[in-house]
Amino acid sequence: MRLLLVLALLLLPVAASAQVTVFAAASLTDALTDVAHMWQAEGHAAPSLSFAASSTLARQVEAGAPANLFASADTKWADYLEQRHLLAPGTRADLLRNELVLIVPAGHAASDAPIGRDFDFAGLLGATGRLATGDPAHVPAGIYAAQALKSLGVWDALAPRLAPTQDVRGALLLVERGEAPAGIVYATDAAASPRVAIAGRFAPDSHDPIVYPFAITAAGDTPEARALLAFLRGPRAQAAFARRGFAPE
Repeated sequence: MRLLLVLALLLLPVAASAQVTVFAAASLTDALTDVAHMWQAEGHAAPSLSFAASSTLARQVEAGAPANLFASADTKWADYLEQRHLLAPGTRADLLRNELVLIVPAGHAASDAPIGRDFDFAGLLGATGRLATGDPAHVPAGIYAAQALKSLGVWDALAPRLAPTQDVRGALLLVERGEAPAGIVYATDAAASPRVAIAGRFAPDSHDPIVYPFAITAAGDTPEARALLAFLRGPRAQAAFARRGFAPE
């Protein structure tokens, strides 16, 4: 019995070290959870998944938070960590793409058509309604939204009417609850919720490309982390991302 106890104690650190901690953009919540289940089904320890705005997670990594893998919803925050030598060299890879859409609560009139300069944002928001989106000061979804609205020439009119949120899922939630009559999120977020509908799609050239870089962190570079990143780049994981609406890079 004592020998079995000693062996169990010796194995505990090995099991703990095999778990991979993933810091990922909030828009990856559903897809990455799917992939994590697939990874675990292959006999690996369930990864620890932490979802938030890419900016928040990047600053946590900078502050020393224990993460093995970082997945951003834009290149800016991956660049931020790379410039500070906080990503393991040679591990960064752009894996996914997304679209930017305008959403309304389900049941409202929604055409899911391209958004042009004649789109009636004022009519959609009404006299007092606000437009929910990630905070354009630092959240990728909000930054893309600001770029798109500027390209349409409506930023000055709409900026005072934004309802900025800490991440894109916060914007989705405001529209789901009817607390905002409209919001700007990713197409994958809209697809994840039956409580919203797409009112329009922003042209891809109205904002920077929505690209998701994945990378191993310098402090969390382990064989298991590299194995998970390889799995994420593989066909099974890519098919899971596609089922959630992501496009391959």
